[in-house]
Amino acid sequence: KWKSLYQIQGERKRIMRETCSKYKSNTRRIITPYHVSRIFVEDKYRVLYCEVPKAGCSNWKRVLMVLNGLASSTKDIQHNTVHYGNYLKRLDGFDHKGIYHRLSTYTKMLFIREPFEKLVSAFRDKFEHPNNYYHPVFGKAIISRYRVNATKEALRTGSGVKFKEFIQYLLDVHRPVGMDIHWDHVNRLCSPCLIDYDFVGKFESMEEDANFFLHLIGAPQNLTFPKFKDRHSNEERTTTKITQQYFAQLSPSQRQQSYDFYYMDYLMFNYSKP
Repeated sequence: KWKSLYQIQGERKRIMRETCSKYKSNTRRIITPYHVSRIFVEDKYRVLYCEVPKAGCSNWKRVLMVLNGLASSTKDIQHNTVHYGNYLKRLDGFDHKGIYHRLSTYTKMLFIREPFEKLVSAFRDKFEHPNNYYHPVFGKAIISRYRVNATKEALRTGSGVKFKEFIQYLLDVHRPVGMDIHWDHVNRLCSPCLIDYDFVGKFESMEEDANFFLHLIGAPQNLTFPKFKDRHSNEERTTTKITQQYFAQLSPSQRQQSYDFYYMDYLMFNYSKP
């Protein structure tokens, strides 16, 4: 079993490197703190984890906290502690020497997810539930720009963004509000053409990949990757079928443009075109 998992890793890294050398001329760029701002550091087991939202990141942070001795079990750590507790260090918090030392000696890993599923998961999480950041900041701007005859109430609260409107915003080169890590490209978040990741895990094979990774770094045997859904736990996880239902609301050209938007992520991580 380990042998086949080693082979899968070799293959994923090969595809990633080949895509980089084919499409990216910037492979010799200097790594700046900006490039490593999404990378979390665990010094005890010497792990660097690039956070990709909606691909198991809350549970990965829980695992890192346990590895670091900040908690005895992943079950004890609340969502807000994970995301707002600032218990984990980020790589951009170190000086140049500290950044380079860790990049060259620690095990660097990231976990990814099928781009459209990741997008729908983010949309459901941020726009279909009360949210006191995404509705006023993104919702208001999206509704006022893309909804004809929007009601005063919708413009005031920013609630009730439709998936089609969200996609219009995403594909608009002059978008009214900036990008957000929840729907940005993995390519941009983790700079895989600049940073040579040792381990590429996939959300779709999370349990197997995660426990293989924990085995590789020599984590305690009783530590396994948590299976629980972090938010809106009574709601079904975003599946391929749910994703198709959302994309069915778009025109063929919007679907194609969305694919083009995530083209590099599809290519680099070997996901087939939906």
